[in-house]
Amino acid sequence: MVGALADKGWTLFPVDPALARWAATARAAALDRIANDTAHRDAWLDCEGTWFVGVDTLPNDASGAVPGGPPLAGAAFDAVTDSYGTLPLHAGQVSITYPGYPRPRKGESAAALRYRRNRDAAHVDGLHAQGPDRRRHLLERHAYILGLPLSRADAGASPLVVWEGSHHILRRAFAEALAGTAPADWHKVDLTEPYQSARREVFESCARVPLPASPGMATLVHRLALHGVAPWDEGAEAEEVGRMIAYFRPEFGDVRADDWLTAP
Repeated sequence: MVGALADKGWTLFPVDPALARWAATARAAALDRIANDTAHRDAWLDCEGTWFVGVDTLPNDASGAVPGGPPLAGAAFDAVTDSYGTLPLHAGQVSITYPGYPRPRKGESAAALRYRRNRDAAHVDGLHAQGPDRRRHLLERHAYILGLPLSRADAGASPLVVWEGSHHILRRAFAEALAGTAPADWHKVDLTEPYQSARREVFESCARVPLPASPGMATLVHRLALHGVAPWDEGAEAEEVGRMIAYFRPEFGDVRADDWLTAP
């Protein structure tokens, strides 16, 4: 399955009983926090109420376990551990979309909203837009992106989408831009132009693949793959809690190493 990740940039794992048990406790913990932490809810509900961004929402420990629940387990987690080692997990993001997504995000320009609607806000994680000119720099060196559905939703209810094979194009662009710079200094390099140029190439040459999934399944996306969230299709339905997915993006631990570019 991880061989497919290296080739296509994504892998979808079928329902796993161990992961289904984890998802049930993670869902309850996430909903409890959202319901009872007003400041947290107010901070992350955006797009005029159609997207709960949910960064650091899941109250899990480094093993992925929420209070009273089991550690993260299952074939998908075993696969990333085998490939990337046992990286400590951060507090998971709980991304929830609702019918009508996307509406404008706070402070979002008209052009940015068009990109969100027409291109699924496609991006590479870890590249942060900084300053008034929104220049892109590498500030987070994720090893992988693991998406774990926590609710049931129709295929058209704002699924995760990925551009198949895009990680090959982006890896090449970033390698050229970072050549000659020590890995510890990669965060200083302005990647805006190579990133935008590679992104245009991806849109022209790579297939856009929606990845709807249900609790107990797992979606693994390559850290360099262009990906985003599709608009909510008219008539699509989900549970009352919305389309809810927990995401883990653990980081490589040594900024002096070139893992972000060279690892599988």
